[in-house]
Amino acid sequence: MRILIAAMLALTLVACGNVPGAPDHTYFRMSKAQTLPVSETPVFNTPIVVNLFAADGLYADRALVYALDPTGAELRQFHYQLWTDPPTRALQRRLLIELRDAAIAPLVTDKLASSQAALRISGSIFRFERVPSVGGGFIASVVLRLRVDRPDGTPQLDEIYHADVDAADHSLGATVIALSSAVDQIFVRFHTDLLESEAYEHAR
Repeated sequence: MRILIAAMLALTLVACGNVPGAPDHTYFRMSKAQTLPVSETPVFNTPIVVNLFAADGLYADRALVYALDPTGAELRQFHYQLWTDPPTRALQRRLLIELRDAAIAPLVTDKLASSQAALRISGSIFRFERVPSVGGGFIASVVLRLRVDRPDGTPQLDEIYHADVDAADHSLGATVIALSSAVDQIFVRFHTDLLESEAYEHAR
């Protein structure tokens, strides 16, 4: 009997060892940021502060989000495919780098005392997901609200931007590249609107 019990325990342990484990987590970084047109001289005299982006629900997490239908009515999160940083942080850093490299102000930062006069940019993520296209394949869909407040706290610019980019193939890596491209398309339009809003400020 003891031999039989020992044999059964051994078989149980072997069976447990053959149970496949949970998939490994895969972490994605956004692709290299696009270069904005560089200003020959700073357009703004005051520093620019890029605040942490805001997001609700699914978009506040690190998991990649995907839609079940082309309309994006039903959304889910991938369980083991994650961003290295939450999109709220990744988009803040991306915009900061792009504006800093564009040399539009003597200082572009994410930290500055609230008492110091500055142009402050805030963003909200409304959509940031992989969507199946009607004809097959996938689309990276991004919707952002970007607001710029003057040093006195009044809004200088407040717009909602939307960009859709086709993924090159069905892989998640291709979707990540497409999401990065969609974000950059929005930032290009925002950069143009920001410069135009400042020109309007001086013309008033």
